[in-house]
Amino acid sequence: MRSFRLFSIAAAAAIALASVPASADNNIGCGLGTILWEGNDDLVIQVFGATTNSMFFQTFGISSNTFGCKRNQVITTEYRVNMFAGANIDGLARDMAVGGGENLETLATLMEVEEADRPALYALTKQNFAALFPSDDVTAGDLLTNLDRLMAEDAQLARYVRS
Repeated sequence: MRSFRLFSIAAAAAIALASVPASADNNIGCGLGTILWEGNDDLVIQVFGATTNSMFFQTFGISSNTFGCKRNQVITTEYRVNMFAGANIDGLARDMAVGGGENLETLATLMEVEEADRPALYALTKQNFAALFPSDDVTAGDLLTNLDRLMAEDAQLARYVRS
């Protein structure tokens, strides 16, 4: 009887929250966890939110267009770049410091930088590492903004700058 009561409370909360319009945080996806902990950028809370999303109601949210989930949404290049940079900022810092590596190569692929232009991108990141990471608390957004600015100043790489 107790488990039925807990299930009933959880179901009622889910139905109530399903009607709340929410924008999914870019780094944990959509679902109940995104709504419950929206706007909290603490890593532990985001991990908990992502776990909650995957365990509870995310499939329902996607199929019913609720919990901040949207069906038939196109994943843009910019979104993929932002997601990758956010999840791999430490690896990107290491690779950019030396001018190459798996994370930097993946970023170049996501940014749709042609193979012939990648050595120029890798050299740019190595030569301008201090401008890309001016402090220890650089976010992925800061990194990408700095990278776009530097690429815009480079004749070979300017065409890859995100709008």
